[in-house]
Amino acid sequence: MSEKQPPQHAEGEPAGRAQQPTPAAEETAAIVSVDTAGGAMEPSAVPATAQSGQLPGGPDTLLRKIFTGSGMVSVLAVLLALIIGGLLIASTDKQVATTATYFFARPTDFLAAVWNAATRSYIALFQGSVFNPRGNGLAAQFAPFMETLTIATPLITAGLGVALAFRAGLFNIGAQGQIIVAGILAAWVGFALDLPMGLHLLLVLVAGIIGGAFWGGLVGVLKARTGAHEVILTIMFNYIALYFLRYLLNTPAFQRPGESNPISPILDPSAVYPQIFGSQYRLHLGFLLAIAATVLVWWLLNRSTVGFEFRAVGANPKAAQTAGINVSRSTVLVMALAGGLAGMSGVAQVAGTEKVLTDGVAATYGFDAITVALLGRSSPWGTFAAGLLFGAFRAGAVQMQIQTGTPIDIVLVVQSLIVLFIAAPPLVRAIFGLNPRRRKPARPAKSREAATTGGAA
Repeated sequence: MSEKQPPQHAEGEPAGRAQQPTPAAEETAAIVSVDTAGGAMEPSAVPATAQSGQLPGGPDTLLRKIFTGSGMVSVLAVLLALIIGGLLIASTDKQVATTATYFFARPTDFLAAVWNAATRSYIALFQGSVFNPRGNGLAAQFAPFMETLTIATPLITAGLGVALAFRAGLFNIGAQGQIIVAGILAAWVGFALDLPMGLHLLLVLVAGIIGGAFWGGLVGVLKARTGAHEVILTIMFNYIALYFLRYLLNTPAFQRPGESNPISPILDPSAVYPQIFGSQYRLHLGFLLAIAATVLVWWLLNRSTVGFEFRAVGANPKAAQTAGINVSRSTVLVMALAGGLAGMSGVAQVAGTEKVLTDGVAATYGFDAITVALLGRSSPWGTFAAGLLFGAFRAGAVQMQIQTGTPIDIVLVVQSLIVLFIAAPPLVRAIFGLNPRRRKPARPAKSREAATTGGAA
């Protein structure tokens, strides 16, 4: 009997009348319709179930897209890091150690002690970084949040510099050196020149941005001209900037008169960022400039031709060059812009927070900026949010240690865990049971041919 017999109809049923389709037949017809564009094309060699795009009745609901997107993975990575950090906090608690000795007799005591130790520490972290209800008055209660914003300011701008380079396919590990060079120039303009208020501060800001842009752009030139890897260059430039700063702080031009310590003169009042909410808080104009920088980077990457070139070079340099994009020019320009953004962090340190120049002007902001950019998925607003989060960690760590005795190093462990989980999204999805896309098994060719014949009939 031939395999291609016409379909049989029940007795008394008109030959032209089709049978009622079953659910399986409806699903097969939908797949065939997608695969053949409604019958306009021949069936594809790749099954429709394995192609990209949403199939009717498929699992790609809005809720699943939200919970498997990169933003949600970042949130879950932070949550997972906090959970593991809470377990580490509990391991240092004396009550937890005591209840662990009779765990099998009363396990609830041990679990309660673990919960109490973790929650006490995180509550103290919250009170030291966001809101302290024990403060004397509303101003004191919101003081931790203002401190978080102050600490987050250099993290945001330096993180934007790292993120911008990431989007262009470059690894800017040199934000630390760019902050230092920017701090050197900004501080010198701030204490060596006597200029009117407004103009003086503007020159301090411009000098810092130019210093950071020069230090980053120099790396871009070396990479574009010689092909040297930017990771090696930026790491070496960090050390050059640091030791150059230490040398300058021991020269008469930078060392404060009458001091033997390596510290510069105090910047003139006309060269200092004004404080946004008065002298009761350290939050200064640099935070508003960080918001402006975030908006500017967003516009640059998503609304400008230069930003499109950066993203094209980052996606595929050879294809971008074939399309007529000057890859060398883009490399130099993006590194200069990244250095200028990091330079804003140096200005925020010397003109906003410290008001002097020391060899610790950059602290670890340049290296933490890498973590901030990774957590923010190299997007401007994601980097901004990540900078706020890490600023909260830094601001609250001290209060956490004072109230609960938890070591500050726990916060560093949590930050490291965040980086680990951000670098491994499949691990986070597997832990929380979030499969980004479940695909049905491909149908054999014979079944697809039969479905096409049935659809034509």
